[in-house]
Amino acid sequence: MIVSVSTECFPDLPLHEAIERLAELEFTAVEIDVHEGGHLEPAKVLADGEWALAQCSDLQRLRPVALSFSSPETPDVYDRFEACSKLAKALGVVTLVVESSELGTPFNGEIERLRKLVAIASDAGQIVGVKTQNDRMTQDAETTASLCRNVPGLGVTLDPSYFIYGHGKKPASWDSILQYVCHVHLRDTKPDAFQVRIGQGNVEYGKLIAQLQRFNFNRAFCAHMPPLEDIDQTGELRKMRLLLESLV
Repeated sequence: MIVSVSTECFPDLPLHEAIERLAELEFTAVEIDVHEGGHLEPAKVLADGEWALAQCSDLQRLRPVALSFSSPETPDVYDRFEACSKLAKALGVVTLVVESSELGTPFNGEIERLRKLVAIASDAGQIVGVKTQNDRMTQDAETTASLCRNVPGLGVTLDPSYFIYGHGKKPASWDSILQYVCHVHLRDTKPDAFQVRIGQGNVEYGKLIAQLQRFNFNRAFCAHMPPLEDIDQTGELRKMRLLLESLV
């Protein structure tokens, strides 16, 4: 199992500066975001793959372990995804993190969309991990598991925060998707606050790791923590790294 960190933890810095800060915090692996308005944008990756690769040329000894893709449903969205898949392949990345469609999307339409993404990734030897998120089709574990059963090869990027926030004293169960998990996003969370300081929330990191070990999970746990107002982001990320390294 690998301890990694997302470039989204420093959203206001250019990519090279975000990478530098994460390396200074002694992380050894990184997830790179390719999002609309993010460090790399899907349209720009599609327009100039060599430019995109050059932006990732100095990762400060950080090993890229995942690429997170988010794009509007434009006519060229699959071309954008394929361009990001090519970038990931050039970087030696196997895991591609994607969003599910918004609630209300027809189930069969979502299956068709995810099958197209999985087919593109599979051609490059990669795995698609659909993110668990509120207000999207993956906010419910059973629906997410059903998507995986209907889309051969589809994996899950598990974010426990969405099963804790808004669920009262008892988190919603994610047991039904554990067998499909290929990547994990982590922060600390309480039922009434999506992100809190490390150690002040209800995420049971050790229990989660033990659950995944039963399914031979050997991929990345990724610190995915946007800055909190008036809180030292560097200190929070350091605490998360030390905590995860003590458990894996």
